[in-house]
Amino acid sequence: MNRLLTQRLGFSLLTLVALFTVIPILAVFAYIIAKGAPAISWEFLSSFPHDGMRAGGILPAIVGTFYLTLGTAVFSVPLGVAAAIYLAEYAKESWLTRLIRIAIINLAGIPSVVYGLFGLGLFVFFLRFGTSLLSASLTLSIMTLPVIISAAEEALRAVPQAFRTVSISLGGTRWQTIRRIVLPQALPGIITGVILGLERAAGETAPILFTGAAFFLPRLPHSPLDATMALPYHLFVISTQVPEMPIQIQYGTALVLITFVLGMNLIATVIRSRARARRQW
Repeated sequence: MNRLLTQRLGFSLLTLVALFTVIPILAVFAYIIAKGAPAISWEFLSSFPHDGMRAGGILPAIVGTFYLTLGTAVFSVPLGVAAAIYLAEYAKESWLTRLIRIAIINLAGIPSVVYGLFGLGLFVFFLRFGTSLLSASLTLSIMTLPVIISAAEEALRAVPQAFRTVSISLGGTRWQTIRRIVLPQALPGIITGVILGLERAAGETAPILFTGAAFFLPRLPHSPLDATMALPYHLFVISTQVPEMPIQIQYGTALVLITFVLGMNLIATVIRSRARARRQW
């Protein structure tokens, strides 16, 4: 009886903690929707800003955020997954691999402004890419790599060793086993890590502030070497640097950014659910 009572008390406390966590998040989201929804219109989403960004739309910021996220994925996902495959499947346990894993964990905790200064020195000045989409995407890629590598490696290690043993016993090479057996089974976890990394990249301000974001740019970027506007930096600018800015535009921009991130989550959830349905364990 005491054990059952303790169990119920524990579940009640966990439920209470979950509610204290979820309710404030939902309240903030509801407040942003209430304040920002009046600003959402086709003109707001599809036109360029004007009148000192106090009127018009945020199309350049939306397109710029999409380009930055896409560029980050192009650079970070293949490299991050490849590094995770090496660490999980090929690298032998030694002091060097342990040191590499510790370095990856430490890199995930470095403040984003440090990555921004690093990108400024390496990509903008040393490699002379200038303030551009390319510099910002490369900087965001370096920032998201630790998250992708850690999550992908854990997903690969979670695949039962029996899968590898059976594949190799049937004549498959190590690479064939990884490509055809291990990777498909680890795909849900890999997707989770990729989306977590890309969501962080989509919402960051400091790295793109130094490497690729423009204060005001009433045109779309035409090449990777062009600067761009982005939703996080645009939101920072109109909230702190532009006097007499209508509050609806500020919250409308925040709502679009949150919707962009939630849309990425929704797509990842659908892909992850389908991958888990095909998983054989």
